[in-house]
Amino acid sequence: MIPVHAEAQADYQFHATPVSSTPADPAIASALAQISEARIHQTIEKLVGFGTRDTLSSMETDLPPGTGITAAADWIAGQFEEISKECGGCLEVKRDTFTNPVAERIPKPTTITNVYAILRGSDPAQAKRMYLVTGHYDSRNSDTLDDRGTAPGANDDASGVAVSLECAHVLSKLKFPGTLVFVAVAGEEQGLNGSSHLAKLAKDEGWQLEGVLNNDIVGGNTTPGDTLQRKDVVRVFSEGIPLTATPEQIRRIRALGTVDDAPSRQLARAMVDVARTYFPSGDFGPFLVARPDRYLRGGDHTSFNREGFSGVRLTEWREDFNHQHQNVRVENGIQYGDLLQFVDFGYVAKVAKLNAATLASLAASPGLPAEVKLVTTKLDNGTTLTWKAPAGAPAGTHYELLWRETTAPDWQYVQSIPASGAADPLTPLTLTVPISKDNVVFGLRAVDAAGHRGLVATP
Repeated sequence: MIPVHAEAQADYQFHATPVSSTPADPAIASALAQISEARIHQTIEKLVGFGTRDTLSSMETDLPPGTGITAAADWIAGQFEEISKECGGCLEVKRDTFTNPVAERIPKPTTITNVYAILRGSDPAQAKRMYLVTGHYDSRNSDTLDDRGTAPGANDDASGVAVSLECAHVLSKLKFPGTLVFVAVAGEEQGLNGSSHLAKLAKDEGWQLEGVLNNDIVGGNTTPGDTLQRKDVVRVFSEGIPLTATPEQIRRIRALGTVDDAPSRQLARAMVDVARTYFPSGDFGPFLVARPDRYLRGGDHTSFNREGFSGVRLTEWREDFNHQHQNVRVENGIQYGDLLQFVDFGYVAKVAKLNAATLASLAASPGLPAEVKLVTTKLDNGTTLTWKAPAGAPAGTHYELLWRETTAPDWQYVQSIPASGAADPLTPLTLTVPISKDNVVFGLRAVDAAGHRGLVATP
């Protein structure tokens, strides 16, 4: 073994500082302080009160008044309308309604409705950038085809819908250069039908969707006696190789060693960065899981990944499967069913705060640098990168070059690159650093004058 001296430093440790948090934006911090545990409780309780939110119930005409998924959709849309009134009509409330043909879990053509609200960016040059938060408002019991039986869906996924609505409540009071979209989708339990339709709509309409936060089962299950549940973290799942990568792109990813650097993985890392700022005590934050989802399960973020968008899934640390996809009953002294009593509303509020902080930070940032490239025309021990400014980047936009060891899960080092004149998206920018590109992974992000950091782009 070759001895390593304690004072020895690698080239990538010179001319850099460890990655650290950015100062909190007072306006964002104030909005986060308004997230209401009581309001979240009321939202989840109201959704449970619809009896069933099974997607197939949209086709039933004789359900008791105030029950079924159609009634739930109307209530969610009404909540978005009320939020919009409070901010002077700042939200565009929309419904994406379509008829889903017969499928494995859809025995007859079925009406499915996604409900969403758009908070348009205040800067015309940057408003095309969009960031979306979603949860699914449909529910199920032991039989996904049972459209009449009780299916409370308190944790799965009234909790995620509550996060989306709460983000709309607190962030609609602010103005951001980028656009935010608050969503509640249906058809998740039938096969991601609602999110698949909305993701395709986003693709067809040319949404510049840079990040999707899918909250599914974020209720912080409170089963009595479960000592292994953690309330200090929420799992964040993300793909490491884009689902849409072509064989040539996969070949390049393998050659460059960037199997851990899909845009979705950068979105997950951005949540860690945001948590350093808005959860400075470290009492809550994201726990990154380097896989697209849990075993044998799926989620609505995958629908957006299929269309080429960055998306992650947030889920509580430890799920109790007696409280998911189960008829409400007691057997052998065990309570089954996704009931309100097993939801920790304080935990959901923390998850909502993390979502809102991430959405706000990204929407306030300059966006993604464009055409980030690493020059490899000659053999040398340095690294040259080129890129272009994000479209509509404001004056004062500067950049941070980040890097990490190839085995490190997150960015370790950063070098600030000062702003240099107007941010012209047509003029390539160039930087050379005395760091071997063979030994690290590089990333680049844009930062505005106030310190709002955008997502990291890898060359």
